[in-house]
Amino acid sequence: MRLAAALAMVLTACSGSQPESIASGQPTIVSLNPCADAILAEIAAPGQLLAISHYSHDPAASSMLAAEAARFATTGGTAEEVLALAPDMVVADAYIPPATRRALEQAGIVVESVGMAGSLEDSLAQIEALGAVTGNAPRADALSRQIAESWAAHRWDGRPVSALLWQQGGIVPGETSLAHKLLAQAGFASHSAARGMGQGAYLPLERVLADPPQVVIATAKERAADHPAMDMASDTVRFELDPTLLYCGGPTIPRALERLGEIRRAVG
Repeated sequence: MRLAAALAMVLTACSGSQPESIASGQPTIVSLNPCADAILAEIAAPGQLLAISHYSHDPAASSMLAAEAARFATTGGTAEEVLALAPDMVVADAYIPPATRRALEQAGIVVESVGMAGSLEDSLAQIEALGAVTGNAPRADALSRQIAESWAAHRWDGRPVSALLWQQGGIVPGETSLAHKLLAQAGFASHSAARGMGQGAYLPLERVLADPPQVVIATAKERAADHPAMDMASDTVRFELDPTLLYCGGPTIPRALERLGEIRRAVG
């Protein structure tokens, strides 16, 4: 209701000089949120998404495929850059600077925030909300169905195996994270969660060697997984996971499940 009310206020204020996208209920958009970038790129009508965040043009920081991100212009997230594009709506994250938000809202731009998805349900709810506020509910519904079908198709029905998901800096995911739920769906039992470790907890190499899991899945940036001492854990098999598959939910979920499924099948 809040999203619809905000959008209605903008439509009323701009009546009489509305571009075609506004008249049809589809506001032009600038995204400053890298996770929203990927969703909006899938559901926005042609020409509706004016720019995405600069993170999405950085292969090391983007959850989007490079070819997909390259279709869109980017901004550095400043109010000046956004105002120059004259969008009707900005989709940001919860950390948008208050001064930037004020400047955009004073210019009559609707600012909506999208947080981090901690589950499949959270992610689908975000897609639904973005579809509603941007006038793209049918496209959003189609994307949600695709993701939900992939989730169901990648469910592992056999016994789970103990797996440590080791991310950059030696941190591990908590039970409230989407990464934890992706592991479970793909047939893994979180080694760190079973030991009471929460989201972002640091797990040093020494503790891994003292209590090794069956599987270590390390992001490409976590160098401890390649330490020579890991050879001491001779019964532990190691795999790599592209860290960009863990940055966001939305369209990234099927690709993350596909890779985790490959790993699970390789473990046997």
